Amino acid sequence: MGPHRWLVAAVLCVCLQLASAGDKTLVLLDDHSLAYTHSIFFNSLRDRGFDLEFATADNSGLALSKYGEYIYQHLVIFSPSVTEFGGKLNVRTILKFIDDGGNVLVAANPSIDEPLRKLGSECGIEFDETKTSVIDHVNHDTADQGKHSRIVVDPDNVIKNVPIAGKPLSAPLLFSGVGLVVDPDNSLVTTIVHGSGSTYSYYQDEKITVYPHAVGRKTGLVAAVQARNNARVVFAGSLDMFSDKFLTASVESARPGSQRFEKSGNEDFVRALSAWTFHHSGVLRYTNVKHHIVGESTPPQFYTIEDDVIFSLHIEEKVDGVWQPFAGKDVQMEFHRIDPFVRLPLVPSNGDFSVRFTLPDVYGVFRFQVDYRSLGYTFLYSASQVPVRPKTHVQYERFIVSAFPYYAGAFSMMIGLILFSSVFLFHNAPSEKSKTE
Repeated sequence: MGPHRWLVAAVLCVCLQLASAGDKTLVLLDDHSLAYTHSIFFNSLRDRGFDLEFATADNSGLALSKYGEYIYQHLVIFSPSVTEFGGKLNVRTILKFIDDGGNVLVAANPSIDEPLRKLGSECGIEFDETKTSVIDHVNHDTADQGKHSRIVVDPDNVIKNVPIAGKPLSAPLLFSGVGLVVDPDNSLVTTIVHGSGSTYSYYQDEKITVYPHAVGRKTGLVAAVQARNNARVVFAGSLDMFSDKFLTASVESARPGSQRFEKSGNEDFVRALSAWTFHHSGVLRYTNVKHHIVGESTPPQFYTIEDDVIFSLHIEEKVDGVWQPFAGKDVQMEFHRIDPFVRLPLVPSNGDFSVRFTLPDVYGVFRFQVDYRSLGYTFLYSASQVPVRPKTHVQYERFIVSAFPYYAGAFSMMIGLILFSSVFLFHNAPSEKSKTE
């Protein structure tokens, strides 16, 4: 085989490897036993088409890219105690992976070390100190007879957003881990699960001498970041909440009068959360953008001011990996020059969104623009540029009502001039004789 054939074969192998990397996911673990203690969660990912590759976080052969192309689309970090990532992996390369559109799911616990803390800080999330835990002396599970760190999270403390958290939970969540706080000035960060009024984060075996890192409902348990490039990063303070033990455990809060649930809501929650994180839910796309004058079917070369125009497009939403017509009622269209001249809601009909409106009495270069940003969905942007010209002289009305006073003034002047001219020309002045008589 000649050298050029070897080159072709190598290129084909790389292309085949990249083509088969759909939903390929790298899972980093503290040790391989986590693959068994969290098997329900990992099996649910496999059932949805994810190709999982497991490795310890300090493996010397770790790399996210090869030959300048990413090997993986998603990254799962279930290794909170890692002190240094192995191979070519570090916090900087993970951030670069996110900047290039990769999705990351991070789960921590009280043994969290510096790499995950730094990664969270770069994304606007601050974890509490190592060996601290989220504690709740009121809403802990009855199975926790010790430090009250196995807390019961009421469904009301979970974000009410179907793309992110799925349908409202029918049972509380179990959580045991480290607390976090989100940056209130970062508009890209969202708290998904938070504590109750009696929750706080501190060292379990120490007396409280300073104000805790997080107190009450400001105690974050799960938070997410959706970057401007639509990459998603989720930080969970509890590795146990993804475990088989918590997914199948019964739940009963120690709060008096609480109901007992035979199974926690963790399995439904982590399934919905992972689907959102890895772009199997809450993803929007648009097709078939159209605009034309009413009564026509194709866009003209240019529009004229005050034309009646129809704008439409088709929007689809990915739900559990399947594309469906989007049913949102808050999508708007802007007819935009430097600033919006027209802003109108688009009327949905089985994924088709349309609006009819009259162009403003302003000419120039405009855009039909849809810039949709809603919590839980990827950002949707569409812009179609069109010229708008003024009316030609033959397009204006010959007589307009508002000009009737001016018309009357002009004709009255004409009539007055005719009368004056007639009197002046044909009126005979009295003669000298008649004056003496």
